Amino acid sequence: MTKPKVIVTRKWPAPVEARLQDLYDVQLNEADVPMTVDALKAALQTADALLPTVTDAITADILGVTNKRAKIIGNFGVGYNNIDIDAAKREGLVVTNTPHVLTDCTADIAMLLLLMTARRASEGDRLVRNQQWTGWRPTHMLGRKVTGKTLGLIGFGRIAQAVARKAHHGFGMKILFTDPYPPSQEIIDGLQATLCATLEELLTEANFVSLHCPGGDATKHLINEQRLKLMRPSAHLINTARGDVVDSKALIRALKEGWIAGAGLDVYEGEPNIDPGFLELDNVALLPHLGSATEETRVAMGNRVLDNIAAFFVGHEPGDRVA
Repeated sequence: MTKPKVIVTRKWPAPVEARLQDLYDVQLNEADVPMTVDALKAALQTADALLPTVTDAITADILGVTNKRAKIIGNFGVGYNNIDIDAAKREGLVVTNTPHVLTDCTADIAMLLLLMTARRASEGDRLVRNQQWTGWRPTHMLGRKVTGKTLGLIGFGRIAQAVARKAHHGFGMKILFTDPYPPSQEIIDGLQATLCATLEELLTEANFVSLHCPGGDATKHLINEQRLKLMRPSAHLINTARGDVVDSKALIRALKEGWIAGAGLDVYEGEPNIDPGFLELDNVALLPHLGSATEETRVAMGNRVLDNIAAFFVGHEPGDRVA
């Protein structure tokens, strides 16, 4: 029996690539160089499944290529706003993602950034590395206490709930949240969380604000100049969600002019290109999109993709279908 043809757009963890080679006629990307638009179109024409990542823009133009062979797109990532879902539906393509398996690791990064910006860790690291540290003194590099403070979560899905558990149980933080589709009251009560009536209420009350909402047109620049000005001058903003949820220019101005005290970012508008304004600031902690970057999580994500396409190829409904 002929194995289905599968094309993978980037390098994946070795155990997952080995499984792919065992199960399918697979084209791997050993050079780990992003595929061009033409290459992605050709992949849809020559493979039964295309397996992109969240950094591959799968546009309507790509999806509309003629003589498609592919019937399923197995996205490596919980987010799928890199794919034009409406166009995929029009073209009769199934789309899947990889939820659940990256929850805790992404929540860990949110807490890491919260601590880094609160305690000025990036700034301190640079000071030591540049041999500019002159020793301990009572007023040197004073940051913000985390334990017992108020954390506001914008979005209250799986990752935000994991952050809430770590923050509340580990650091005694009070949890506020906003979400148009809140979880059950049992979950809310278990985290001793409080639903804010509006986003504006949360921004004015929280010492730390962490973003956990999806990207896309509905949330683009949700955090803008007006909303940044609602935050406390001592507050910190954390973003491990999607870069375009925050207006970068407004955030840079907020950090420069002291509207807020600091920020911790793992995602950026237009990444991997980062607004150079961020690089001039000491009061921002910057990470290169490490949210799910552990060996265990990335292997689990890859295996989740494989489980989805395996179900599809035998005529079953993929467990993580989003289109």
